[in-house]
Amino acid sequence: MDNLNVTSNQKIEFEDQYERPSGYYNQKKTSKIIALIIKFSGGHIKNEQQANYVLIIFAVAAIIISIILFSRLSPTSPKAVQFREDIPLELRKNLSPEVLETIPSKFK
Repeated sequence: MDNLNVTSNQKIEFEDQYERPSGYYNQKKTSKIIALIIKFSGGHIKNEQQANYVLIIFAVAAIIISIILFSRLSPTSPKAVQFREDIPLELRKNLSPEVLETIPSKFK
C-alpha cells in the first residue's frame, strides 16, 4: 500500500467488470404515434421518415388553423366615432339636431 500514486505508477491496468450490451444500442425503436400513422395510412406511408413528414405537416396545419380561428373569434372593438360623418346614417337620423351639432364635422 505504499505506492498508491496512480500517475507515477505506470504498471497499473484496470479491467472492465461489465460489458455494454451491443444489441440494445444498435436497435432503433419507432415511436407509437409513427407506428400508428404507418399502420392506418392504408399503405400510403411506407417508412418512418414519411410518417415524420406527415406529423410536421399536421402540426403546421394545426397552428395555422388555430391562429385563424383565434384571430376571427377575438372581440374587436368598434371604431370610435370622431366626426359626425363617421356615425352610420341610420343612427344619424335618430339624433336630434342639437346633439348632432355637438359632434365635430370633418369639413368645418
